[in-house]
Amino acid sequence: MGVLIYAASFAGYIIPLGSILGPLIVWLMKRDEFEFANQCGKNCLNFKISLFIYVMISMVLAFVGIGFILLGVLALMDIICTIIAIIKATEGKAYQYPLTIKFLK
Repeated sequence: MGVLIYAASFAGYIIPLGSILGPLIVWLMKRDEFEFANQCGKNCLNFKISLFIYVMISMVLAFVGIGFILLGVLALMDIICTIIAIIKATEGKAYQYPLTIKFLK
């Protein structure tokens, strides 16, 4: 279930806000059944919400010019961290994303 939660975040590349809605739907369905899914869901959603905030800030900074670079770095970080999280979930470990604000505890 942890792998499915992390993998569902790739829906954001197809559906607007899918990177938040995909993991949210899976997490809400499975959080009571599996503690590992609950832990993975919280970690993933915290990261995706934090990333959304960082993207919004970068879009504002795009008017200055530096925001375009930050958007590229954030997109690359999203892909790399999500792949690492999927690999860790296959090993049975919940991945702690970097630069994450803890909204869900």
